[in-house]
Amino acid sequence: MSDFHNAPPEYDDEEAGVIEIPYQGLSEDALAGIIGEFVSRDGTDYGEFEYSLEDKISQVKAQLKAGHLTLLFDPINQSCQIVSRRDWKTS
Repeated sequence: MSDFHNAPPEYDDEEAGVIEIPYQGLSEDALAGIIGEFVSRDGTDYGEFEYSLEDKISQVKAQLKAGHLTLLFDPINQSCQIVSRRDWKTS
């Protein structure tokens, strides 16, 4: 019997293999780390109002719970990202 089914998948483009993961499956610490990194990135501007880090984290958690945002994992780069569910589903 061939090892074909045991071989790792081949990725031809940069989006291949990116998977959506349920945030509920993560530990509180893991989720807090991912959200904390996300909200502290340069370019995550919240408009004309200043929000504390805690407020930003709360907003992102609420958007994940409401289904407006989703969590993606890229096994090739071993990285997570948070994206708009609408953008993820239409890409």
